[in-house]
Amino acid sequence: MEKKSIANKVHCLVLAYPAQGHVNPMHDFSKLLQQQGAKVTFVTTLYFSKKLQNVPTCISLQTISDGFDNGGSDEAGSFKAYVERFWQVGPKSLADLLQKLHRSGDPVHCLIYDALFPWSLDVAKRFQIAGVSFLTQNMFVNTIYDHVQHGKLQVPITQNQISLPFLPKLQHNDMPSFFFPTDDTYPTLLHVLVGQFSNIHEADWILCNSFYHMEKQVIDSTKKIWSNLRTIGPCITSMLLKKTLGNDEDEGGATQFNNEECMKWLNGKPKESVVYVSFGSMAELKEEQIKEIAYGLRDSESYFVWTMRASAENKLPKDFEKRSEKGLVVGWCSQVKVLGHEAIGCFVTHCGWNSTLEGLSLGVPMVAVPCWSEQFSNAKLVQDVWKIGIRAQADDKQIVRREMLKHCILEIMNSERGKEVKSNVMEFKALAEHAVSEEGTSHKNTLEFLNSLAASTQKHH
Repeated sequence: MEKKSIANKVHCLVLAYPAQGHVNPMHDFSKLLQQQGAKVTFVTTLYFSKKLQNVPTCISLQTISDGFDNGGSDEAGSFKAYVERFWQVGPKSLADLLQKLHRSGDPVHCLIYDALFPWSLDVAKRFQIAGVSFLTQNMFVNTIYDHVQHGKLQVPITQNQISLPFLPKLQHNDMPSFFFPTDDTYPTLLHVLVGQFSNIHEADWILCNSFYHMEKQVIDSTKKIWSNLRTIGPCITSMLLKKTLGNDEDEGGATQFNNEECMKWLNGKPKESVVYVSFGSMAELKEEQIKEIAYGLRDSESYFVWTMRASAENKLPKDFEKRSEKGLVVGWCSQVKVLGHEAIGCFVTHCGWNSTLEGLSLGVPMVAVPCWSEQFSNAKLVQDVWKIGIRAQADDKQIVRREMLKHCILEIMNSERGKEVKSNVMEFKALAEHAVSEEGTSHKNTLEFLNSLAASTQKHH
């Protein structure tokens, strides 16, 4: 391996938005950079860092202030208040951190920032270091937001069918939910998501958590505009580091117990006989929806593992067993480990991008039950573009009914279409594995990025 030599002069600061779905891929990419010999300092907000304290990691952690050091966005009271304050105090707090590292003889050469923080680029420029925008979404979704940023797509959307270059024809229910205002968080959220592309063309590099063979056309067309765009995904520790780093992902404490219980339960089940159900860390499902999913699983003739937050467990129907021969409801388990278990035959998912990538990279066919945000666009990709899953259609009340869920699970587990989907997802699994291998596009892009940083660092020395 050529790793340690190229990058050992380079110090990267990696700034993630304080939400699990953003921290995870950026933390995994940080491990990869470190594995290639770069020095990495991972940065999140003071409040969020408390959640990371008990996660074992070999990466040094620093914090900045979002203006709400005791409670993060909960303390702010509204997302709008959170963003306004964070965008105000964040740049100064980040500049102070860079200054502090510089003074301590540990200067930073490169700031890799979550694209949600476009103001980070101004800070990087002020310190004359490389500013690198990190897109946590796929290019399909990024393109949609970019069109809104540049006025090529008007929001709220009124036309029935949306045509964008290099993307399939899109209906309303394929678009991010923020394009249809329903409550007061939407203008702020939409503004933040679209704002990722306000100054992205000025970044030194643009890195995206996707891989080339998954979105060739849209990546090729985007590179004509952003020549410095590189795909570096999928950023999933177990994939990237399987070959080299052993296992550093075991969380301690209660979660460990859940994991063991979960694995033990799965070990007793036949190959590809279990449905794994998870709606991620953000979505709040209505009680009615939880009830329909519970009965859909119960009627589906399959075993199931359903991971849900404690706050959602009390919405389960009274007559629904949380632990039985047939099913297991757990508070937390390692999604990558569960999806990688041979007993899993199907993944019922909200289609958050990290979950979609994990399901695909581990070769598990999906039933898409999108809840909000860009999950609808990802569900479109899963069913119609990549054909690695089936989308469960919601009714007029935006609820996926039990019959619909049962039907989709049976399709995946028992039908000819299910076999086709399985074969497609196995092809993508091979492509994902190849992308992060030594010959793969994502691996080569990461090395090219580090080599270029190392070269410019040596120039400045």
